[in-house]
Amino acid sequence: MTTHAPQTASRTARSVTLPASLDEAVAALTAMPAAVPVAGGTDLMAAVNRGQLRPAGLVGLSRINEIRGWQYQDGHALLGAGLTHARMGRPDFAALIPALAAASRVAGPPQIRNAGTLGGNIVSAAPTGDSLPVLAALEAELVVVGPLGTRELPVSHLLAGRDLLAPGELVAFVRVPLLHAPQVFLKATGRTGPARATASVAVVLDPARRGVRCAVGAIAPMPLRPLEAEQWIASLVDWDAERGLAPEALTAFGEYVAAACIPDPQGDEQLPPAVLHLRRTVAALARRALGRALS
Repeated sequence: MTTHAPQTASRTARSVTLPASLDEAVAALTAMPAAVPVAGGTDLMAAVNRGQLRPAGLVGLSRINEIRGWQYQDGHALLGAGLTHARMGRPDFAALIPALAAASRVAGPPQIRNAGTLGGNIVSAAPTGDSLPVLAALEAELVVVGPLGTRELPVSHLLAGRDLLAPGELVAFVRVPLLHAPQVFLKATGRTGPARATASVAVVLDPARRGVRCAVGAIAPMPLRPLEAEQWIASLVDWDAERGLAPEALTAFGEYVAAACIPDPQGDEQLPPAVLHLRRTVAALARRALGRALS
């Protein structure tokens, strides 16, 4: 279905297409390569209002029911890219993927959470996207559909620019492993109430692999994984008994994560006060997130 855009939107898009299926969406994007897919529009319309984007057309995804829910698949949850933050913040979803639910609850004010979607958060790839460090820590994979069929890629590859979406392609689903273990997401903002993160940390436990996964968001263009810190702290956890760690170990982990993500400068240079404060914030978030996960 194609309709003419309202006069108020005519300056930004010549046409709006509202497909009812993924196949129709791919066909519409293939027929009009300059068109932009849009779900909640929370990031897209902000870019349009700032004059940063003038799409030739829009392909609306809000009528595609198959990407608005989730299903179970081989020990994973297959999440539709059209899931809103509000839907992911509900208790039934929180029982499934706690850290993603926690990130969704603080993704912004109600109007943003009601409209913004998981797929939009990923494709926009804003450094402050709250779901991104969680997906990185979970080592989630994307299911992408396009004119050549379906393919899969790690979410980290898309966020790092190692594998970009080709013309006509869409992120349809996100495959997340069901770890059945504690997960924590914490973020710091510059003010009280819903706001963009100045730093965020996701920590997930993987008892089957005796592993700890951590990702830090908002301080770089993409989430950062302090792999050495993960391996070190996992070696200290007694996975066969109580998993608690001494406060000194938690503090050391936080500092290890922060130093890995915000390293000291070369030579005799010192970190600027603002950067040093950010590193301390990351250390505190990582320490608290791991402590809550292990408790």
